[in-house]
Amino acid sequence: MTHTSCPLSNGLPTHRENPLDPPEIFGELRSEQPIAPMVFPDGHEGWVVTDYALARELLVDPRLSSKGSLKHLAFPSDRAMDFDFEKDLPPGQFEHMDPPEHTRYRKLLTSDFTLRRMRRLVPRIEAIAADRVAAMRRKGPPADLVHDFAFPMSSQVICELLGIPVESRDSFEADSSKLLNLDTAPEEVLGALHNITGLLGKVAAQKSAEPGDDLLTKLVTSGEVDEAELIGMSLLLLVAGHETTANMLSLGIYTLLREPDQLARLRADDSLLEGAVEELLRLLTIVHIGVQRSPTEDMEIRGVPVKAGQTVLIHLPSTNRDPVRFPDPDQLDVTRRAVGHLTFSHGIHQCLGQQLARLELRVGYATLLREFPDLRLAVPAEEVPMRENMTVYGVHELPVAW
Repeated sequence: MTHTSCPLSNGLPTHRENPLDPPEIFGELRSEQPIAPMVFPDGHEGWVVTDYALARELLVDPRLSSKGSLKHLAFPSDRAMDFDFEKDLPPGQFEHMDPPEHTRYRKLLTSDFTLRRMRRLVPRIEAIAADRVAAMRRKGPPADLVHDFAFPMSSQVICELLGIPVESRDSFEADSSKLLNLDTAPEEVLGALHNITGLLGKVAAQKSAEPGDDLLTKLVTSGEVDEAELIGMSLLLLVAGHETTANMLSLGIYTLLREPDQLARLRADDSLLEGAVEELLRLLTIVHIGVQRSPTEDMEIRGVPVKAGQTVLIHLPSTNRDPVRFPDPDQLDVTRRAVGHLTFSHGIHQCLGQQLARLELRVGYATLLREFPDLRLAVPAEEVPMRENMTVYGVHELPVAW
C-alpha cells in the first residue's frame, strides 16, 4: 500500500461538509470500496469498513481482537505518537480486552444495566430533568443547553448510579473533556487521567469504609477486583456514561430544531418518541471515530487479504447511513423503524449502558419538548460550534431561547 494510492492517507478526516453528515468520502468508499485501505496518523497501515452488513459480520467474528495494544489513534493528533492504550490506561478497561478477560469484568456489571433495573431509575431521571428545566427558567433565556441541561443531567445520573459525589462534577467533566479533545497535549491527557483516577480511588476508599447502595460499593465489596481494576472499570463507566448521553441530548435537540417538520410531527404524537430516539442515534452516531478490531490471523474480508495485527476500523457513522439497510439514510425521519443501527456497536462489546442512555434520552427530549413548546435556537444554526475536534461528536455549546 502506498500513501498516494490510499484514499485515507492520514487517518480519518475531521472536517465535515455538513455538520450533521459524515465526510462525503465515506459514502464514496461504501459504494466503491466497502473495505478500503487506510494509513493511520502514526503510519500504521490498516483498513476502514463502511458497509453495514460487513460491519455486523466483523463485530461478531472471534478472529478479530479488541486488545488495546493493537489499536491506533484514528484522527490526526499530537497524541498519535505519544499514547499507549495499555501503558497509559489503568487496568479494568474491558472495552480494550478479549475474552476471557473481557468476560470476567463485564459479567460483574451486566446485571446492573438490564432494562428492568434501568426502568426503576426513570422517576429519578425525570426529577433530575425537571430540576434542570427549573434552573434554566430561573436563569432565563438564552440558555446553553449543553452546560445548563445536557451535561448536568447526564453527569448527575451516572454519579448517583456509581456513588460518586455530584459536587465533583465540574472537575471530572473538565478532565473528561481533555481526554476526548484531540488537541490536548499528551502531558495534559495524562494529567487529566491522574485527576479522575485519583478521584475514583478516594471514592473507592470511602465506599470500603462506609458502604452505600451504589455500583462502586458493589465492586469494592465483591472481592472480584483489586483497587486498580476497580478504578479502571469506573473510569470507563464514568467518562462514557456522561459524555455520550450529554452529547446526544444536545446534538439531538440541535438536529430537531433544524428540522421543524420532523419536530412538529414529534410534538404532535408523543408515541413517536421511542422510535425518534433510535433514529437520532442512527443518524448522528456520535462515536464518529467508529470502533477498531485487529485479526489474530491472516484472513480475507470480502476478498481483500488482511494481515494479522492490521487494524480494521469500522466506521459506524457510515454503516448507519448504508442505504441498503436504511433507505434515504441521510434524512431524519422520526417515523422510521431504525432498530438494528450500530451506534451502540454489536456483539460482545455492545455498549453496556445502552438501556440507560435510551431512557435518559427519552426523558430528556420529552421534558424539553413539553416544558418549552417554543424552544428555538438563539443563534443561526451555522454559528453553533461543532465538536469536530473531539472523539465524541456533538456541539460545544447550544444557545437556545423560548
